[in-house]
Amino acid sequence: MNTPIKVALVGAGAFGIKHLEGMRQIEGVQVVALVGRRLAPTEEVARKYGIAHAGTDLAEVLARPDVDAVILCTPTQMHAAQAIQCLEAGKHVQVEIPLCDKLADGQQVAQAQRKSGKVAMVGHTRRFNPSHQWVHRRIAAGELQIQQMDVQTYFFRRSNTNALGQPRSWTDHLLWHHAAHTVDLFAWQAGSPIVQAHALQGPIHPELGIAMDMSIQLKAANGAICTLSLSFNNDGPLGTFFRYIGDSGTYVARYDDLSNGRDEKIDVSQVDVSMNGIELQDREFFAAIREGREPNASVAQVLPCYEVLDLLERQLAA
Repeated sequence: MNTPIKVALVGAGAFGIKHLEGMRQIEGVQVVALVGRRLAPTEEVARKYGIAHAGTDLAEVLARPDVDAVILCTPTQMHAAQAIQCLEAGKHVQVEIPLCDKLADGQQVAQAQRKSGKVAMVGHTRRFNPSHQWVHRRIAAGELQIQQMDVQTYFFRRSNTNALGQPRSWTDHLLWHHAAHTVDLFAWQAGSPIVQAHALQGPIHPELGIAMDMSIQLKAANGAICTLSLSFNNDGPLGTFFRYIGDSGTYVARYDDLSNGRDEKIDVSQVDVSMNGIELQDREFFAAIREGREPNASVAQVLPCYEVLDLLERQLAA
């Protein structure tokens, strides 16, 4: 327990920074290497966070015996292949959401995890946000059963920019990225697998090549339903807003804020050791490594989410 877990972070963009900030709060963790697409900005971030090694070659870092675990904050299209690369190198891996943008790739990651026996976790942060944890604890205690979730995921993003408004080298996706949060969260909170799923999408953007608006309906085996609206065209507050309608209460979650159905605020500051969902996600990753157990949001646990996304993609294509 006294030996620090030595970590390589891959991807020094907006979400990479969030993980670096979160890991600053966690004892027994040392970031020893930073990998980025371009060397100069990667070196700049490494200097700021006191990381000894900065480079552009993941294979070089994976060959280092002092790297125990890797956190991947790279473009979506690279997630699955890089996760497999980490596992085959004998490293524990946490890959930012989404695990994949093709189901077969996600299934290969799950296979690589089983073969390696290493911890493999996906950044389904909503499982860790204190607001959603508060609701989940009521459900686990038998005090609440979800009847319906109404979710809005809205951005104003008509060009390739990241969470900091900086240019992106890859294209984001409403279905495989942003819907993944809610599809997984709904099944987790309902405590029941999704058995029906339907989707509609608006016009394809002529330059980005993706749908900018989407509507998804889900039904769990226990009868709970979910309606999810997503847009890159919404000129207003960014983010996702969740309304939980249960048999014994209604709750509205906005990231780490929670209120009841009458907009009365609920204090979630004591739910966990931090209010930072990314930090809590990272804490779970490192705890699972130390304890030799499966983490919450393991690849195996979240794979059913990607099965639903694959079904929805085939519906939209048809």
